[in-house]
Amino acid sequence: MRSYPIRPAGPVAPLAALLLLLGAASPAVAADGGPDRDFTIEDPRITESSGLAASRLHPGIYWTHNDSDDGPYVFAVDSRTGKTVATITMRGIGEPRDVEGISIGPDGDIYVGDIGDNLDGTWSHVWIYRFPEPKALRDATVTATQYDVQYADGPRNAESLMVHPKTGRVYIASKNEGGGGLYAGPDKLTTGSMNVFRRVGEVPWVTDGAFSPDGRSLALRSYFSARVYDFENGRLGESRAVAAPFQRQAESVTYTADGSALMFGSEGARSGVVRVEVEGGRQEKEEEKGEQKEKPSGSGSPAAQGEDDGDGKGSVGLGAVIIIGVGALWFALRRRRGEG
Repeated sequence: MRSYPIRPAGPVAPLAALLLLLGAASPAVAADGGPDRDFTIEDPRITESSGLAASRLHPGIYWTHNDSDDGPYVFAVDSRTGKTVATITMRGIGEPRDVEGISIGPDGDIYVGDIGDNLDGTWSHVWIYRFPEPKALRDATVTATQYDVQYADGPRNAESLMVHPKTGRVYIASKNEGGGGLYAGPDKLTTGSMNVFRRVGEVPWVTDGAFSPDGRSLALRSYFSARVYDFENGRLGESRAVAAPFQRQAESVTYTADGSALMFGSEGARSGVVRVEVEGGRQEKEEEKGEQKEKPSGSGSPAAQGEDDGDGKGSVGLGAVIIIGVGALWFALRRRRGEG
């Protein structure tokens, strides 16, 4: 097992306590027995879920992994129950260092990104592991292919690995306080030589990302927000905000297999995964149909005009204030630590 430098807690401790408090105050996540709904990861081994990928072969199953120092493991979690239904052990690779992302390509292979670098430039190269998604959900050891990766403009920290569902090209989004970059890999990854990733776009601080199943949208999330970008010809287009849930340590996101929603995950023991409908998604359409049937014509109620109708919608403003306050505290503490 590799040893890692430990950062001093110092001024970051109050922020961690605040995040923990706010996370504890959030509504509990409970499964409703259906696939692709809110669920809680029940496996006590999964305490640092840092990536999510919706299975292409097994409806309602999500692949995830722990962060650094856990070993070559990938877990299949059933969104109906929150329970792990398969543990995959990768062999034929080196010792994973800081696994941060996971994605599934058009070839049906699972790609695992050992791309974290918390010291922003310590590692001369990082790795991507690849193996076919298992057809049967059971514990197994699989032989994975390992790819060496470098960035054309030098080492950097990253937590987001995305494989385009149509072209199969692998993308990585770097993570930096001042904003990161979107990096595109070569047309095809190769073994035996370095795979150089080149910067093709600018992105904010992100902790994970995912392509929509049709490849036309790219969702990127951070600790406090998320945006969906139009994506065409390997380039980012217009973007729009997504109502990402506030989570204790927001680390992962993926589209459902049918593209109707985004699933947002977090680190921590018994962490929650929250479904957020995308524009035009299945649930959104069903709810709109139901509202049209129940809503009387010419409704002019305060709720219809966007006022607080007592169901908690008025708390959105409070949530925004909390998020802004936490963000301000984060950067203030980072600046203080840099000056200390």
